[in-house]
Amino acid sequence: MTFLVRLVINAFAIWLAAAWVSGIDISSSGNGTGWDIVVLLGIALVFTVVNIFVKPLVKLLSLPLLILTLGLFTLVINALMLLLTAWLSSQTDYGLTVDGFWTALWGGLIISIVNFVLGILLPDGD
Repeated sequence: MTFLVRLVINAFAIWLAAAWVSGIDISSSGNGTGWDIVVLLGIALVFTVVNIFVKPLVKLLSLPLLILTLGLFTLVINALMLLLTAWLSSQTDYGLTVDGFWTALWGGLIISIVNFVLGILLPDGD
């Protein structure tokens, strides 16, 4: 159940980042709102899996930079995870496109803030 809640929160956060940041776009075939939601949930699934498996390894390997920057390097890691998600999802006709690193940094910041706020409002039971 926690995975599904995290998936929906990530989908909302990615949609919000795509709406607010001009270099982030969600590609879909335009078959209607239902199909757009399915594409967004697919992108959120890729993003959630990347955050579950890749992000902890990257954080472990960049631990000295995280300590040196007092955690601000996490923004760079979030941007890299968003770029990785865009690359993985661009292997299909539907997916996420991010124009560059700075766009990914702003998008990662928005996604982090939305995840933080919705994580507080919707506790996972731990």
